[in-house]
Amino acid sequence: MLANNMYMYHLTLQKPQGITHAIYGSFSGAKAQEIVAVKGTRVLELLRVDENFQLRTICSLDIFGIIRSICPFRLTGSSTDYVIVGSDSGKIAIIEYDATINSFKKVHLETFGKSGCRRIVPGQYVAADPKGRACMIAAVEKQKFVYVLNRDATARLTISSPLECHRSRTFVLHIVGVDVGYENPVFAALEIEYEEDDDEGTNAGGQAEEPDTMLTFYELDLGLNHVVRKWSDPVGFHANLMFAVPGGNDGPGGVLICAENLILYKNQGCDNKLALLPRRKGLKDEHPLIIVSGTLVKKKGSQPHSKSADNFFFLLQNELGDLYEVTLEVFDGEVRDISISYFDTLPVSAAICVMKIGFLFAASEFGNHSFYQFQTSQNIKEVEQTVEVLGSDTNTKLIRFEPTSLRRLIVADKLESASPILDLQIQDLCHEDSKQIYAFCGRTTPTLRVLRHGIQVSEVAASTLPSVANGVWTVRRNSSETVDAYIVVSFPQATIVLSIDESSVQEVNDTGFVNTVSTLSVSLLGDDAMLQIHPEGIRHIRSNGRKHDWRPPGKSIISKAAVNQRQVVIALNNGVLFYFELDDASQLLEVDKKELGQDITSLEIAPLAQGRSRSRFLTVGTVDSTVRILSLDPDNCLSVLAVQKLPDLAASLCMCYLDDGQSGDGYEGQQTLYLNIGLNNGVVLRTVMDPVNGSLSDTRTRYLGSRAAKLFRVSLRGSSSIIALSTRPWLCYAYQKQFSMTPLSYQYLEFASSFASEQTPDGIVAISQNNLLIFTIEKLGETFHQTTVPLKYIPRKTLVHPETNLLIVLQSDHRAFTANARARYERGQTETQSQVKMEIEDDDMDVDGENGAPPVIPQTNGHKQANHQATETVEDEEEEEEEGDMS
Repeated sequence: MLANNMYMYHLTLQKPQGITHAIYGSFSGAKAQEIVAVKGTRVLELLRVDENFQLRTICSLDIFGIIRSICPFRLTGSSTDYVIVGSDSGKIAIIEYDATINSFKKVHLETFGKSGCRRIVPGQYVAADPKGRACMIAAVEKQKFVYVLNRDATARLTISSPLECHRSRTFVLHIVGVDVGYENPVFAALEIEYEEDDDEGTNAGGQAEEPDTMLTFYELDLGLNHVVRKWSDPVGFHANLMFAVPGGNDGPGGVLICAENLILYKNQGCDNKLALLPRRKGLKDEHPLIIVSGTLVKKKGSQPHSKSADNFFFLLQNELGDLYEVTLEVFDGEVRDISISYFDTLPVSAAICVMKIGFLFAASEFGNHSFYQFQTSQNIKEVEQTVEVLGSDTNTKLIRFEPTSLRRLIVADKLESASPILDLQIQDLCHEDSKQIYAFCGRTTPTLRVLRHGIQVSEVAASTLPSVANGVWTVRRNSSETVDAYIVVSFPQATIVLSIDESSVQEVNDTGFVNTVSTLSVSLLGDDAMLQIHPEGIRHIRSNGRKHDWRPPGKSIISKAAVNQRQVVIALNNGVLFYFELDDASQLLEVDKKELGQDITSLEIAPLAQGRSRSRFLTVGTVDSTVRILSLDPDNCLSVLAVQKLPDLAASLCMCYLDDGQSGDGYEGQQTLYLNIGLNNGVVLRTVMDPVNGSLSDTRTRYLGSRAAKLFRVSLRGSSSIIALSTRPWLCYAYQKQFSMTPLSYQYLEFASSFASEQTPDGIVAISQNNLLIFTIEKLGETFHQTTVPLKYIPRKTLVHPETNLLIVLQSDHRAFTANARARYERGQTETQSQVKMEIEDDDMDVDGENGAPPVIPQTNGHKQANHQATETVEDEEEEEEEGDMS
């Protein structure tokens, strides 16, 4: 009974990093430069290029299923793109990005078959008409459906009932939407027909005949609302991929078919055109070349209604990583020739996307994904290549080239990916009181990746202070500035002020701050005044240099303080609260006071909401382990609105607005007000506060460490966040409208504040004993901080020595040869297979080959091109050749 009612989610510590599909389009708005990537077959991510030309994840959605295919499409006249998703659900899904919730939302979900990855259930392939009028979803075998896409009177997307175009005993290799302008939509499919009876598929010798791969055009008649098989033509057995050629008013139309060793252009009623793929020098002729990924590139400034082939070209990549530029020679609307040239060499990619702003994204099959920028033509080096004419046909030419390092592309950014992980160890080898994950990753770029739980931190500056400090703040000269002017550091008996300029940070004494006492709080008050609160009183420093001081009555001193832009609350050591407000003349006036009758351990005032001049709530923590919510409204000032009992004393309080998507209103920009309570026992409580009546609800707890939890509100990327300090620092923030609480991979801190300068706009300044630290927080949203150590060979197996705690790694490369063996082969020396094998055994190298094939794949662009049919060069230094494969 329990098993029948149990529903389980598959959740991971870290989101998948390997990308299986990627598409380019404008998904959030007109002219947006964005990429939708499928990570680990189940996570949809929207990537966008920021102002620094870096890829940033905008949203991430786990569909808890298997994404088999995706395709973008845009309705005629629209400025944004939809995404068609083929999955294991037995349904076709059309989704769009909604900026108000920062997530993808379902537009249509139509059922057509059973769930699961089945051979005859569509979902493996999906294609859309270039004009956005229809789409096709196909299975590996037999079944294909076509849906008509349109919009209703309210401009909402509509989808028709499925139209069948099944074909029995037929395997589908690939489908694309053919560009025919505004004629009836046409879809092209690469199909293989097979005979049901095995005897019918044999020749006279009894051997099985290889069936031909057929190119088939399916036409959707929009008038009659049905699909017909319009045209079919054989293309050869080894075709595997297709790309639609721009048609209508933009080009000749038709498709480019990628087959073994060649590219073929086909279109109904046109002559076939063929071109051989350029080959690497030294690569044997019997080694086949297969295109694995590619994309259409439309040149910037091209005419929208020109059939000239100068407006576009194709970038295709083979399984060795070589990138080809394919152009068509068009005359009078017909393709006359195909030109293929070597472009560059990249890691083998599962998908390639080219952006209109001059960038290329390559989703690598293995290892990190790369984001490249195109170089200008004058900086491109020529590649040595030779041209061979095959047979008597002078039009059939074979180009041989020598691959080089990157010459047309520059690496602009990288997305981390540990795929594939070949072995894993979870040990505390660094004695950090928490275990590290040691992931051994391979194929093209073998690496050891050490993963620690926490967000990566980049230290900008570190300075030693004259003694141990107890506080640090930053303050600006006025509210219109975007950078901080001063860093104020408090000591037990003094305060120093550091001025920040473009080149240095130096101590100043003319700011008006009291420097002979310790400081409790420093902030910007109003538009251009500064406020210092110290145990002996309050100093209000106006923009004209005038100073106003307020001192507590009698012999009492100030123990706690809370400030926002226009309100100040202080607590004396005798349990009395004083409340001040800034009036219209920018004068700080005492409004009210209240005696609580017990010592106050913490104090916090809510930040001003946008468009408001007064915060409505004050929170007070007292020695009876309670937190009180007090009103700051003029009608019932300092009256108690709510009380919450705590398991321990409240060491720190922090009220913060977070845009985590939890607000009930759901309007764009609506944020949730949270009360965060740090206890003496190291526990942090997070409670939702009602912005109207101050009531508390939905309390969550998190244990941070054995030290008392101290909370500090900071600003990151224009949004409020919280630094929580215990035995290690933590960051509480909203990322992609989801709340996250993650430790920082950094040392123990005692105090923290926001820091902004020209060079570091989103920094943090902190105190650690007698050190002043400035750092930035990188890669929000990540769970682990990753350290990468390159390996020479592919790691196969690892273990930890039980006594020394050393990692023992077994490494080897497939069909690897020494540099000497490769050099002798290139000089034309011939050796038998046994001689080559004997030499490699002398060098303690492993060889898995059986035909003595030469090592033809150079190590370019910092990566190896690994392939089961091609060999791989291992560049050994002479002193390392005897080390073998054990390290």
